[in-house]
Amino acid sequence: MNYFVTGATGFIGKFLIGKLLQREGTIYVLLRKGSEDKFEALQQRFATDRERIVPVSGDLSQPLLGITDAERAKLRGNIGHFFHVAAIYDLTASAESQQIANVEGTRNAVKCAEDLQAGCFQHTSSIAVGGKYEGTFREGMFKEAGELSHPYFRTKHDSEEVVRQECGIPWRVYRPASVVGHSETGEIDKTDGPYYSFPTLAKLRKALPPWFPLITVDMGSFNIVPVDYVVAAMDHIAHKDGCDYRAFHLTNPDHYSAGEMMNIFAEAAKAPRFALRLDTKIFSFIPSGMVSMLAKLPPVKRLMATAMESIGMPVDAVMFFTWNTRFDNREAEIALQGSGISVPRLSSYAARLWDYWERNLDPELFIDHTLRGNVAGKVVIITGGGTGIGLATAIRLGEAGAKVILSGRTLETLADAKLQVEKVGGEAYIYSCDISNMEACDAFLAQVKADHGQVDILINNAGRSIRRAVEQSYDRFHDFERTMQLNYFGCLRMSLGVLPGMSERRSGHIINISSMGVVGPPARFSAYIASKSALEGWSRCAEAEFCDRNIHFTNINMPLVRTPMIGPTKVYDVAPTLSPEQAADMVVDAVINKPSRIVTGMGRMFQIWHLVAPKLAATAMNIPFRMFGDSDAAKGIKQTDQVQPSSEQVAIAALLKGVHY
Repeated sequence: MNYFVTGATGFIGKFLIGKLLQREGTIYVLLRKGSEDKFEALQQRFATDRERIVPVSGDLSQPLLGITDAERAKLRGNIGHFFHVAAIYDLTASAESQQIANVEGTRNAVKCAEDLQAGCFQHTSSIAVGGKYEGTFREGMFKEAGELSHPYFRTKHDSEEVVRQECGIPWRVYRPASVVGHSETGEIDKTDGPYYSFPTLAKLRKALPPWFPLITVDMGSFNIVPVDYVVAAMDHIAHKDGCDYRAFHLTNPDHYSAGEMMNIFAEAAKAPRFALRLDTKIFSFIPSGMVSMLAKLPPVKRLMATAMESIGMPVDAVMFFTWNTRFDNREAEIALQGSGISVPRLSSYAARLWDYWERNLDPELFIDHTLRGNVAGKVVIITGGGTGIGLATAIRLGEAGAKVILSGRTLETLADAKLQVEKVGGEAYIYSCDISNMEACDAFLAQVKADHGQVDILINNAGRSIRRAVEQSYDRFHDFERTMQLNYFGCLRMSLGVLPGMSERRSGHIINISSMGVVGPPARFSAYIASKSALEGWSRCAEAEFCDRNIHFTNINMPLVRTPMIGPTKVYDVAPTLSPEQAADMVVDAVINKPSRIVTGMGRMFQIWHLVAPKLAATAMNIPFRMFGDSDAAKGIKQTDQVQPSSEQVAIAALLKGVHY
């Protein structure tokens, strides 16, 4: 017996080919122009039987599948089963493309099967034909389908109707549930359905311990089956007598709510589980009409789109969380009796699905995490680029192929920095500029744009730090003014200068070298922390305005770094610090991953501490404040030989590693 298969190179199709090869006969597969590499991969997959897999040139969108008269004449009367598997299974595809592939493609396949005088038309449909039916949708039901407003639901329903109404030869319909990977190997070729939750679980696993309890709203009714069950059932029922003109639900007797499904995969991923799952009935007091109206409002739709995008899920996938149809599969179970084919429990193979996804399909695997891939050829401004963090960053970015623009007040220092960047093969340009001078900022940016055309990344690194207690600052208001002038107004002027070009190109990144002190405010740095906090506050507001234009803002809460800035404070000689090169690693992380904030482990601890017990945190910070005292410079007296720090001071400096900067 010979077979004809459409969609043979697709996910379900290639597994079906494997089952059919266990039987006698030749398998003819529809091959669209441009898919030759997929067909070659199919033959390599079944290398020992590759001669039995024969390509037939054609196109799903063409009448009679675009197969030539001569080819059809050769096949006519020689096809026992015509398996129509090809379709668009993509929620993000346009309605027009789904209509052509799913409905017109099925019509063309039906007419072709009739022309070839095939013994039976085996149509791969979907449980989507039931639409949003309220209750249990049975295999004998079709016209009773519920809401079919989404193109995927509508076209799957209409394509099955084509088979039922227009097919002139015996037909059988298979309605698989949400098809996931192979239950024994986990193999799958793309992520959709339950896989949309995997990136979120991966992030939760990274951020929280497995025992951490989570809360979710339990909704939806998800039905999941592995691909090996689907093709085994199709193959068996297709060759079983007495099954013509019937539909078979290839579904799981077990239906899962969103919370149940997520917990099964969380267990497989060793991620935190959703310990508290709220029933949607608690929101029943809200009129359904109001919910529907709110969901259609443009701002709400945009918020939903952004939220869904942030977890890697298409907006249309939201409909699955309100899809509560249950599917009866008694006809399929009767047809499969004695075959040994049954649906395995999801929990028995979820770990294999996760493992295969994590090794092969995790989106993180396909992001260019190399520094060169993110900066090569881009124009990067680094203020304060002559020494310290700025210089170390310039060397890293220059080595990776960026066009580095270094600014600072001293040309001699910048010239030496330029040589160091060029020494590693980088391209660097230097400009003298005092960032605290607004006119100088404008002139600097104008010259950079004239010389280099655009600015892709701005790193606001130049800064001033003043270590002086508030008590010593009553008559030193200018300390706050000059710190704010450079750390806030200067960086703000630079940012405002590059944003118009970034906005026009819909691309850009502004990175602020902030301080750990912003998340854990230390004593004696009120002027410095206030200026950095102002810059962070502005950045968060700007991020909300420009995030839809692919412009990123990153605040790096940098710990204490061994730079010339901390040199005058002798107590820091015994404090653990980062090297400028280690600090540059944090900047590189910002360039590659573009997070809103980068903070160290201690920084995160301070965030939680100040949120949960702010008074206790303030008291704890008062201990080193009273222990260390002010420097002679802070007191306004001539600097004397400083006394060596006590063992207690050394201990507390190590304990509060990096909090002072």
